[in-house]
Amino acid sequence: MTARRLSGPASGESERPASSRAVYVISVAAELAGVHPQTLRIYERRGLLDPARTGAGSRRYSEDDIAQLRRIQELTNAGVNLEGVRRILALAEENDRLRAELARVRTEAREAIDRTHRQYRRDLVPVSKSQLPARWRPARPGR
Repeated sequence: MTARRLSGPASGESERPASSRAVYVISVAAELAGVHPQTLRIYERRGLLDPARTGAGSRRYSEDDIAQLRRIQELTNAGVNLEGVRRILALAEENDRLRAELARVRTEAREAIDRTHRQYRRDLVPVSKSQLPARWRPARPGR
């Protein structure tokens, strides 16, 4: 597990979505999540959290981290142990990744089908009745 490093606006921190900007110190993050700061350290050691770090090594938590903490609390309050929580979170992450991949593949397939249909339209050439083989020509009225 490698923690994210922060080094100010030059690192692109200000360009990130607000929910992923690491701004909360450990005490504030713990209070927002309703847990003790030591609990956050335990969760980090167990691989449940990966807070960003300042150049000096201080932890910084984002809104996304706080949401993750709340999800961990929901699961532990429901009786799931920390290894179970880790597995659930890993499966949820894998599920999200697979859904995104499926959406991408569906979009690519739709685009390929559209390209194929456009190609068919270019390949179609109008044919006059006189160019049709005799067996496909419509019968003349009166015959």
